[in-house]
Amino acid sequence: KAAGYEVQIASTKGGAVPIDAGSMGGDFFTEDAKKFMHDPVAFGALCHSSKVGDLNAESYDCVYLTGGHGCCVDFVGVQAAGLISMVEGAYATGKIVAADCHGPMGLLDCKKPDKTPLVAGHKVTSFTNAEEAAAGAADWVKSSSLLMEDKLKELGATFVGGPDGGSHVVVDGKLVTAQNPGSAVECAKKVIEMLK
Repeated sequence: KAAGYEVQIASTKGGAVPIDAGSMGGDFFTEDAKKFMHDPVAFGALCHSSKVGDLNAESYDCVYLTGGHGCCVDFVGVQAAGLISMVEGAYATGKIVAADCHGPMGLLDCKKPDKTPLVAGHKVTSFTNAEEAAAGAADWVKSSSLLMEDKLKELGATFVGGPDGGSHVVVDGKLVTAQNPGSAVECAKKVIEMLK
């Protein structure tokens, strides 16, 4: 919004977006996060998100999938049908598709217009297997979903990981992926550059 763009917050179910309590403290609760939480318009949009399945990709210049471990459940399978449709529509019409941290989970079930995996042939990144292990979440992710690094490679993407915990963004055409929470700001900046 500071760059002059209109932003709409959407979720797979619509309505209030749950917040992981772990992200509300320590190094995760950054100055940007605090600013967002204290902005009544931004927080109101988070509490009253649109249902992504009710939106049309042609109405947007970019679809940005934010991260968090909730993506491991919400961004795959039947509950993600609206999100998958939105991402596929944006990609097919040459719009920017961006995803940070666990957001790339929302790319795994997506297809290109030729029905091949959307990520196939693209350079991408996401929260790495090593970062999942360091966060103590690898077992939960494997039991609840899947490890993105492994699945992205399986789907034919070239996985480009950066240093654990460091800011790392990969741009391949109009597909922008970022590795971890510390990469979100850089990812947003790349999207803004591409929108100009």
